Amino acid sequence: MFLMVAGSWCYWLIQFAIWLCNLSDVLALKMLAPSDVSSASLLASPPKSGIFKPIDASPAVIPHYSFPGGSLPPMYPTYPSTYEPVLTGRCPVNFSAISSIMEITASDCIHPLAGVVANVICCPQFNSLLHIFQGFYSTSSDNLVLQNAVADDCFKDIVSILASRGANNSIPIICSAKSKNLTGGTCPVKDVTTFEKTVNTSKLLDACSTIDPLKECCRSICQPVIMEAALKLSGVQSFMNDNKDAVGLSDHVDTISDCKGVVLSWISSKLPHENANKAFRILSACKVNKACPLDLKHPKEVIDACRNVAAPSPSCCSSLNTYIAGIQKQMLITNKQAIICATMFGAMLQKAGVMTNVYELCDVDLKDFSLQAYGPEGCLLGSLPADMIYYNSSGFSFTCDLRDNIAAPWPSSSSITSMSLCAPEMSLPALPTSQNLGNPGAVPRSRCGSLCFPSFDFCQCNTVELIYVKKGLNLCLGMGRA
Repeated sequence: MFLMVAGSWCYWLIQFAIWLCNLSDVLALKMLAPSDVSSASLLASPPKSGIFKPIDASPAVIPHYSFPGGSLPPMYPTYPSTYEPVLTGRCPVNFSAISSIMEITASDCIHPLAGVVANVICCPQFNSLLHIFQGFYSTSSDNLVLQNAVADDCFKDIVSILASRGANNSIPIICSAKSKNLTGGTCPVKDVTTFEKTVNTSKLLDACSTIDPLKECCRSICQPVIMEAALKLSGVQSFMNDNKDAVGLSDHVDTISDCKGVVLSWISSKLPHENANKAFRILSACKVNKACPLDLKHPKEVIDACRNVAAPSPSCCSSLNTYIAGIQKQMLITNKQAIICATMFGAMLQKAGVMTNVYELCDVDLKDFSLQAYGPEGCLLGSLPADMIYYNSSGFSFTCDLRDNIAAPWPSSSSITSMSLCAPEMSLPALPTSQNLGNPGAVPRSRCGSLCFPSFDFCQCNTVELIYVKKGLNLCLGMGRA
């Protein structure tokens, strides 16, 4: 009997010791299942705790740790539980009818990452939600837009619902969005009846109901039809017909832009929400991939150090790397945006007299122009639209393009203004095959970027990063399943 009691006591003592050791680990987050939200329901106030305030996730504040012997990063704030938002009660819309799009938007604009994926993921999805909301609103009225007072209330409710589902409640600031975006602005046509009398709606639906993501950005079908409809609604089409030189057209730019929003509202009223969302995201991708979103400050130090070099130079490369390190604190960008940014920056150096390809001398890759999360583990997002995905085992993740480890393009003698999204220099190398990976049986896997937790089923970080994950890593880029 004594042996049995002693054995039981030892067993529980061992269990208690294991429990104490595990206290240092970060528990994986279990997001609460979101419930449908109705504007008519009585909803509880969100907690007053500061944990629901926006988390500053600017790349500048994401810590970078290059040596495992250094101090460990601070534990990442756990996600707040979802809660029922307080709505104004003055927005005449049952939000549960568009709950699927609301959930996608909340995920794409999740608290910690909204700022660093704003240009490519969060803001395109938020703008798509606003267009879909307008279209849904119009199905119960003859209006394709909202009156100012109703727009203010509905916009507040949209932001409140997204925040209650984990999104950053500073989305309007991050995405430069206002309730005015729901009103049609200065577009003279805002009702369904006049719209359908003015626009060739059959042509509009044929061109935009199904959009090819690989062709639309280069051989546009939907975008020209949307512009044509917007011109007709704004009255600019007849103005252009009467004024062949189009003098004064710049005065109508805002009106045309407002009318494009009305056109998108009508399209979304005719398509299933998911189809409209997919179409709008593709159109956004065509736009964001045409420009470099980075703030490229004048590189005086780089110019001074690199102007006369013809061979690898420690001072030149040090100055260049310091400048690029500043760029890397801004945001995650796509592979095609990186090509444009690298070319623009190279053109700035060339204009100032740096004629040698310093990218080659200093081993600068495309990925160096995007946010770096751990040492050299940069990440370029794909040029096609993608969403943040939540996994129970790893948190919110996004997929990095495997083709980012290629040399940054040094601009040719041709002007950068001639660069096209579809030009040969914008094409990317093919994905690596199992043969050139050195493992005949291997299947190429994209790298994932994610907020990691101690369950490593999805985000399989390297050994050094595993140490940090155990203590609560802010952002982890490791090998993971695509």
